[in-house]
Amino acid sequence: MNIPALSTRTHRTTGRRACALAAGVLAALLATTACQPGSADDAGGPGPATSAAKSGEPGAAQPDTGTAQPDGGAAADQGAGKADGAAGGQGAGADRKVPDCTPEHLAVSAVKEPADSKEARHLLVTVQNTGDTPCNLHRYPYLRLGADAQSTVPVIEDSALEPGKPVTLARGAEAYAALLVSGGGRDEYEADSLALTLQGPEQGTTIGEPVDVPLPAKPLYADDGQLVTYWTTASGAALDFIMSR
Repeated sequence: MNIPALSTRTHRTTGRRACALAAGVLAALLATTACQPGSADDAGGPGPATSAAKSGEPGAAQPDTGTAQPDGGAAADQGAGKADGAAGGQGAGADRKVPDCTPEHLAVSAVKEPADSKEARHLLVTVQNTGDTPCNLHRYPYLRLGADAQSTVPVIEDSALEPGKPVTLARGAEAYAALLVSGGGRDEYEADSLALTLQGPEQGTTIGEPVDVPLPAKPLYADDGQLVTYWTTASGAALDFIMSR
């Protein structure tokens, strides 16, 4: 009668061992699966790369937007081209040629120096750029004192502050040339007019027609000692060459 009871206990013990063994195998399988690609972290969990990207740390993986990043090549060149265009306006930026000044875009005047002088021996001739763009003045003005003048006023060669370079006038800017009307009383004559002609970029060439310069006094008592300076944007620098004469 005891034999069946022993058989039952043995059967239960064997069942427990089998269950324990099965549980151990299952745990091993689960552990192995967790180490394989396609785990929960890789499937969309906040893994290390994702966390770094969110925090903005250096070395973080960046999303691929499909746009090439500037590397100093074509994109950088395009930016440089835009900068040149902005600096130089239309055309080739800083290489764009400045046009020559023309009489149509200049306002011309003349004043005595000093202003309260009784004699109009020293004049400051002024031109102002009234155009919409900068322009160049070349060398010095061709001046004729009086309708019967046989030649233009000789220039003071030393007055060229930057020999060979034109004077560039911005819109609204002024340039000056100082005129010595009489320099010594030789062959004096009366002059009721002053004509100004602009020089061209090439020596001996001119631009436009002569312009009549309004005189601060009439008549002017001129002689063959008259002289003129090169164009400059500093009125005082021009006058320095004639005021002591």
